[in-house]
Amino acid sequence: MTERLSPRAILEKLVSFPTVSRDPNGMLIDWVAGYLAEHGITAHVVEKPGAPEWKALFAHVGPEVDGGVVLSGHTDVVPVDGQTWDTDPFTLTERDGRLYGRGTCDMKGFDALAIWALVEAQYAGVRRPLQLALSYDEEIGCTGVVDLITAMTDLPRASDVIVGEPTMMKVVTGHKGGLSYWVHVHGFEVHSSLLHTGVSAIMWGAKLIEWANAMNDAAAARMPEGIAEQFNPPYTNVHVGPISGGTAHNITAKDCEFGLGFRIVPGETLQQYDAALRWEINDLTGKMKAVREEAWIEVTERFRLPPFAPEADNGAEVLARRLTGDNSDNFVSYATEASHFQTAGYKVAVCGPGSIEVAHQPNEYLSLTQFAEGQTFMTRLVAEVS
Repeated sequence: MTERLSPRAILEKLVSFPTVSRDPNGMLIDWVAGYLAEHGITAHVVEKPGAPEWKALFAHVGPEVDGGVVLSGHTDVVPVDGQTWDTDPFTLTERDGRLYGRGTCDMKGFDALAIWALVEAQYAGVRRPLQLALSYDEEIGCTGVVDLITAMTDLPRASDVIVGEPTMMKVVTGHKGGLSYWVHVHGFEVHSSLLHTGVSAIMWGAKLIEWANAMNDAAAARMPEGIAEQFNPPYTNVHVGPISGGTAHNITAKDCEFGLGFRIVPGETLQQYDAALRWEINDLTGKMKAVREEAWIEVTERFRLPPFAPEADNGAEVLARRLTGDNSDNFVSYATEASHFQTAGYKVAVCGPGSIEVAHQPNEYLSLTQFAEGQTFMTRLVAEVS
């Protein structure tokens, strides 16, 4: 009989694949597909358009009927560049009641449990379908899951989705959305003594950054309303990330580039913040062109992720609460693929082992206690659908 691997053995294999988001994850997906095939489960592999080395996977166990449960996870991890690790980040290492390795918490621990549960469900002979969905490109904006959700229409339509991001096995029913842009300010070079005749891309870029600061100050000063009160911070915020520009101290900068993004609370829309940013950019561009016609601000959208909002009659929430016993209200400011599933019409809850506080950190870990709680959750789930 083909060996049924333990969750620990599956996690050890998953961690061994260095699926940093800038690199392909295809080897991991191929291994999962092969392992499922050994147990009579057909895996459907979805290749990233134009980049077939990046892959997603979905699979189905149980009767060919609608109404199943999806276990959803991503397979990419963040880089370890510049981080000091005490162990090899791509070798699962147990120490002091913890399993160390990149992705153990975010979120290969859940992935391993979900793969294990799917195989267990295959042998149990479930009456309600159980499905697995593993994506790519989550860490760069939850972009890969969009194509995966579309491809999953080849299967009977599930009703409930559990997204296994690290929540300490608490049930999360809302999180902020995201909008991310790359801004390129095109200036005009002159000698800095004649600053007024040129356009410094850095100094004009700073005006847009100051607009972002003003947006944050205004949002923080307002009294939060509705569901926004549940978040930390209780408002939509704007962040400017990497920035570069300029060539010399005595030359006005021809170029300035930086990342800019919004974390948007449920109840507000991506469209309103996209419109606000573009209005400000158009206004600044007009003023720049009044100095030099060649100057302008270019903005490229990198990703958009709707907020994930709580909703009534959420079967996934009811299921997750029944399996965990957790009845607390939990909302998070980080983003997950849950909102894309919700937009596609699924009922969704976020619930998985581990703490977001150690995700992306050097020496990332998943405690053995949390891993065991995750396995208990999956054992109960398989019993629920059997």
